Amino acid sequence: MFEKRIAAFIAGRRAERLALRRLRKSGLVIVERNARVGRDEIDIVAVEGDVVVFVEVKQRRDSIGQAHLALDAGKLARLRRAVRGYLAREGLREVRHRIDLVAVAREEGRWRIDHVRDAEA
Repeated sequence: MFEKRIAAFIAGRRAERLALRRLRKSGLVIVERNARVGRDEIDIVAVEGDVVVFVEVKQRRDSIGQAHLALDAGKLARLRRAVRGYLAREGLREVRHRIDLVAVAREEGRWRIDHVRDAEA
């Protein structure tokens, strides 16, 4: 049981590193990683132009589609709550913002990374 949790933690950190690389290549400036807001967490906070971008990273072992589906309604609701809390805490309530998804999967021996802008639309 403990070994599975460690393996999942390591896989999640790897996915976040891959996501960071993709986001930077896309021109986003990374502001913060693993931002805690109460009991919630925002994987990555970035800036693109005048927009604050809140990024959820989802990783699955063998299917990019499953990684996309992992951002379900419940997770999205918790993420929205965290975003509202983060904006309030930082005094940024009036700033433009969006929620993105970076889905990561290892398919046929290669990493596949999809960046979905405005994932809640």
